[in-house]
Amino acid sequence: MSWLTNVRNALSFVVPVKKDTPDNLWHKCKGCGQMIFTKELEENLYVCPQCDHHDRIGPQARFEYLLDDGSTDVLTPPRAPEDPLKFRDSKRYIDRLKAARTDTGEQDAFVNARGTIDGHKVVIGVQDFAFMGGSMGQAVGEAFIQGVEAAIADKAPYIVFTASGGARMQEGILSLMQMPRSTVAIQMLHDAGLPYIVVLTDPTSGGVMAAYAMLGDIHIAEPRATLAFTGRRVIESTIREKLPDDFQTSEYYLDHGMIDMIVHRKELRDRLATVIGYLCGARKAA
Repeated sequence: MSWLTNVRNALSFVVPVKKDTPDNLWHKCKGCGQMIFTKELEENLYVCPQCDHHDRIGPQARFEYLLDDGSTDVLTPPRAPEDPLKFRDSKRYIDRLKAARTDTGEQDAFVNARGTIDGHKVVIGVQDFAFMGGSMGQAVGEAFIQGVEAAIADKAPYIVFTASGGARMQEGILSLMQMPRSTVAIQMLHDAGLPYIVVLTDPTSGGVMAAYAMLGDIHIAEPRATLAFTGRRVIESTIREKLPDDFQTSEYYLDHGMIDMIVHRKELRDRLATVIGYLCGARKAA
């Protein structure tokens, strides 16, 4: 190390380095690698203007662009046991929860809101991948049931946006029990004659994919979303075959009849309004 480097390092503690631009001014697209102005990306609903890559977004952004102005009423998250198994890996589970809450500003990975879409009453539940990978634990199960009960009380459709890596391992079997609980809740919606609409976003996988993500009356997906129960490499090593390049994508699921439509984020609000109009109109006629 030269004397010049020593002097420069010493001065850096005295004279702060002046940055010409804020750290959050630019965003690197995960699809094409292009640098995009963060403001431009926000105005484009977090869709890359170069390659159309749909970036992951959280509950508040979903509510803002989907629900009519002034109609959003975010529901208070229900209480759930926070660390039922006193789980610890490299960190305590309770510490992971605290860190996720600080980073996202949310209580857990699933948030509900009442509102209207083009005048139609709806209840929307949004899974936040930024909160511990959108993993499904007891709090997510309680929030899902809360959304169903709110939809029944309002006589409104329940729309769920899924984004998850699967069940939350820190809650063990208790997380897996949310699969049958959510299935019973969906049956409650059906008994009330109300639509259950699922919007699959990137990524949706694991226990969530095996539960409420694939039990909708209508399944919509965002373009090029990764949708899977288990990982591609696990499947290939099990069946000893090479899978198609587009395997476990929205487009593959649409081609094989597992979802109903793929809708661009900019068109999603209008498409949901149309679908709700059809479903609720048919219900009123019946």
